Amino acid sequence: MSEHPARVIVACGPSGAGKSRLADRLRHELGWPTLRLDDFYLDGDDPRLPMGDLGVPDWDDPASWDADAALTALETLVRTGEVDVPGYDISRSRRVEGVRITLPPGAFVVAEGIFAAELTAALRERGLLAQAWCVRRTPWVTFALRLARDLKERRKPPVTLVRRGLALRRAEPAIVEHQVALGATPITPGEAWRRAADLR
Repeated sequence: MSEHPARVIVACGPSGAGKSRLADRLRHELGWPTLRLDDFYLDGDDPRLPMGDLGVPDWDDPASWDADAALTALETLVRTGEVDVPGYDISRSRRVEGVRITLPPGAFVVAEGIFAAELTAALRERGLLAQAWCVRRTPWVTFALRLARDLKERRKPPVTLVRRGLALRRAEPAIVEHQVALGATPITPGEAWRRAADLR
């Protein structure tokens, strides 16, 4: 692993844009493991957690996420071939027992999450970054897909999900612009899949 460390594919983008589905496809069809960066959220009672305008924790603020722990996990995985990572129960806003991830020789690891772009510069500096993709669709398509997902998984009360979804819909252009400024390439899930296939 240490001879070819640039094995991280960053998959960022607005919540609901299709990052997780893309990562699942890459895992199932190409054998690339996924490191879910959303599992590095802070617990709901952590005093460091920022609060939003709706009176609930602002889960869309990068300060709600442990970037240092996520970066350490990625570096450990690429350089040693395995790492233990936490899980996260969104409905309870709390970390839970996680899993061990292994990186097969020659494979890439997909670092997927809404804050993944925040790691792009640090990964590049460490020689770990292969590519960074900002997965995006049109904002209303993303809104509908996100709401359907969140309602199905009962992540939060429905009223909260709708209000949060509308706020994210309005913020989506700025979210994409920010992540592109951090070094991610704007790309649809289909375009990302074709680019991944070329990396094999």
